[in-house]
Amino acid sequence: MRMEWPGLKEAVASCTSCPLHAKRNKTVFGVGDENADWLFVGEGPGADEDAQGEPFVGQAGKLLDSMLAAIKLQRGTNVYIANVVKCRPPGNRNPEPGEALACEPYLDRQIDLLRPRLIVALGKVAAANLLATDASVASMRGKVHDYRGTPLIVTYHPAYLLRSLTDKAKAWADLCFAVRTMGDLKRETDAAT
Repeated sequence: MRMEWPGLKEAVASCTSCPLHAKRNKTVFGVGDENADWLFVGEGPGADEDAQGEPFVGQAGKLLDSMLAAIKLQRGTNVYIANVVKCRPPGNRNPEPGEALACEPYLDRQIDLLRPRLIVALGKVAAANLLATDASVASMRGKVHDYRGTPLIVTYHPAYLLRSLTDKAKAWADLCFAVRTMGDLKRETDAAT
């Protein structure tokens, strides 16, 4: 898939590659700075996202915005937000493997076009699909993983954090780790030039 942003957005909007397309209101392509250093990837749209066509707009989106603000980032400014699947799974269930596989070329192309310096996988579903693993979030945290040559960090999904407040401190540690990692990446780039 070699299309540029406009063609990719059109392809996602008209996609019928998996059964999720049948009940969607809107596809949820992604949102943000198309030249962003930071890419945050969640699992899939919920009801609010399906209605509005934008990722992370409900309560989990408000928490994600707060998390970004805490590390001096904001939605749309050097940040891009996407999901593993572009259509809402019924009842907000996790995407099935075939659904994620059908959307994989779209996410891969988004990443190719973005060329982010760092990917932050939000939750187990995003991490499992990007890293082809079934490991727990707890076991993947605190490490820099590799997604096709791009550093990737795993943290908890904001929707999970809304239900498990005790893990918010761990998510904060992950964000601090991501900021340090981004600083290291920038220093490496500056030293190489």
